[in-house]
Amino acid sequence: MARSSLSTSSSNPAVLITGTTSGVGLNAVKALVDRGWTVVTANRDPVRAGAAADALGIPRDKLHHLRMDLGDLESVRVGVETLVDSLGFGLDALVINAAVYKPRLKEPERSPQGYELSMATNHLGHFLLIQLLLPQLQASSHASRRVVILGTVTANSKELGGKIPIPAPADLGDLSGFKAGFKAPIAMANSKPFKPGKAYKDSKLCNMITTQELHRRLHSSTGIVFSSLYPGCVADTPLFRNTPRAFQKIFPWFQKNITGGYVSQALAGERVAQVVADPDFGLSGVHWSWGNRQKQGGKQFSQELSDKASNPETAQGVWEESMKLVGLA
Repeated sequence: MARSSLSTSSSNPAVLITGTTSGVGLNAVKALVDRGWTVVTANRDPVRAGAAADALGIPRDKLHHLRMDLGDLESVRVGVETLVDSLGFGLDALVINAAVYKPRLKEPERSPQGYELSMATNHLGHFLLIQLLLPQLQASSHASRRVVILGTVTANSKELGGKIPIPAPADLGDLSGFKAGFKAPIAMANSKPFKPGKAYKDSKLCNMITTQELHRRLHSSTGIVFSSLYPGCVADTPLFRNTPRAFQKIFPWFQKNITGGYVSQALAGERVAQVVADPDFGLSGVHWSWGNRQKQGGKQFSQELSDKASNPETAQGVWEESMKLVGLA
């Protein structure tokens, strides 16, 4: 991992962001560095992350690049050990951003631990990362001690995008797939047949559920603010690189000209930075949104989550089964 002699203080806080080689994560890095933050990036390819930051003009002395494959639980563990041993200063915030989305798969891809890859990367790897870094965040004295998780409208049935039944709404069911060990032939949290688009939605639902359960379990005792956000429809993000080419052309046009929901990567990154650093976002347990239609000067608000995302019994089950799957219980 790249190192420097920087040390953090209340005027120079530090944040770790996953998935920063492009898109929202990269732009969030820039927005936070512009605010005076030091950023640790966590990616499978630190060289690529550094090149992407250089291309955006982000000062190198504000960055540390950490190798971490979120789809591999052992890589997460090694990455955290490397971080703690070599960084030289603590963390004040954590941004859960990295995600994989492969809607055209016919059969599930598997992580090194044997788990379906989108759930392994988007949820389980991040769940483990949060658990391992909580002591770092608890030790911070910064006013913005926060864990911020990127959600999606497609996993929240309280919003229009979450009601679309293609390929199927996000739904973890009775968690029977998790409870059975979540290995082949199981590829879905509810143990039903594999649907790649739904697997992505389910993993993002787990992200938002995790935010709510972290808030319920830990906010009052630690003072850490746990929140999630949907920054708007970033229709041209590399997240969609595995979709058909026609979709990659039509979808941004549709969001810009028909729905009005389009948000640029730069604006989305700025919104992530606001949720991390700005006092107006210092409320725990909130899912922040700017609405399905983007308006000039539109303000953030607390978006209601579906019962599937906010039900305490479901959240407890996701927490307990995730602890088992990542090897912490």
